[in-house]
Amino acid sequence: MYRFLLTPRWWAINVFVVLAIPVCLVAGTWQLGRFEDRVAEHREQQDAADAAGDPGGQVRPLERLLPATTETVGEQARVTGEFDAGRELLVPDRTLDGERGFYVLTPLLPEDGGPAVPVVRGWLPGAADPARVPEAPSGEVTVTGALQAAESPSEVGAPTGLPAGRIGVIGAASLINVLPYEVLDAWITVREATPPLAAVPPSAPSGTGLDADAFQNLGYTAEWFAFAAFAVFMWFRLFRREVEARRDAELGLGPPGPLIPGQEPGAGPPGPSDRPDPEPAGAGARSGSPSPPA
Repeated sequence: MYRFLLTPRWWAINVFVVLAIPVCLVAGTWQLGRFEDRVAEHREQQDAADAAGDPGGQVRPLERLLPATTETVGEQARVTGEFDAGRELLVPDRTLDGERGFYVLTPLLPEDGGPAVPVVRGWLPGAADPARVPEAPSGEVTVTGALQAAESPSEVGAPTGLPAGRIGVIGAASLINVLPYEVLDAWITVREATPPLAAVPPSAPSGTGLDADAFQNLGYTAEWFAFAAFAVFMWFRLFRREVEARRDAELGLGPPGPLIPGQEPGAGPPGPSDRPDPEPAGAGARSGSPSPPA
């Protein structure tokens, strides 16, 4: 009964299913691995953030942590230089502990003459107001804080049309437009802020951890496994229909033919006695029917 599986049509179906199932499983397993990697990165970033808030954490020179990557973001960095207080910037619409306020960003000119380092000296609640900001320390200072990656407008929802002295995104791409010197494409948030400023806690870099991309990988995992299950389901469905059709054919239970006008549904084909008698020649003339034109 199952010899139909050796027909060319079923050979094509079988080969397709045999190849589709492992491909779907491999793709789903790979997407699941990507999700697990992002979960591991999220845990690492949480550990790094916790270590950054620990005063006893290891502090390394800033140059040893550059460029800012997922491995170095959140690490404690140390840099020595002088604050450029005359070009201090305020970063409005920043939230800390559920309260809206603003960051105070002061460029630090390193003693080695490298790019200026954006330093977030702290956070204040309310609207951005330079009159409320304490003065930056003068002379040579050593800043210790957590290294942070440059931001993008999509990450922070930066406001537009800000007045002078305000900036919406912390990064070289935006700071280069308001500062007359080269700026590091990363920033530091100080570990201990000067009152009334509140220290800004470090955050995990974007593109890692349990973000939208991570859950997108998890969704792709479910899709690939569903494709594999669907291939198996369709094969069994086609196989069952083929077996039932061949069994019906062996029992003579094929699909009914077209009905003849006047025949009851389910009746078989008309026999010789059921066929109407042929009309004799000339019957049409005797019954008064018009004869066809010659």
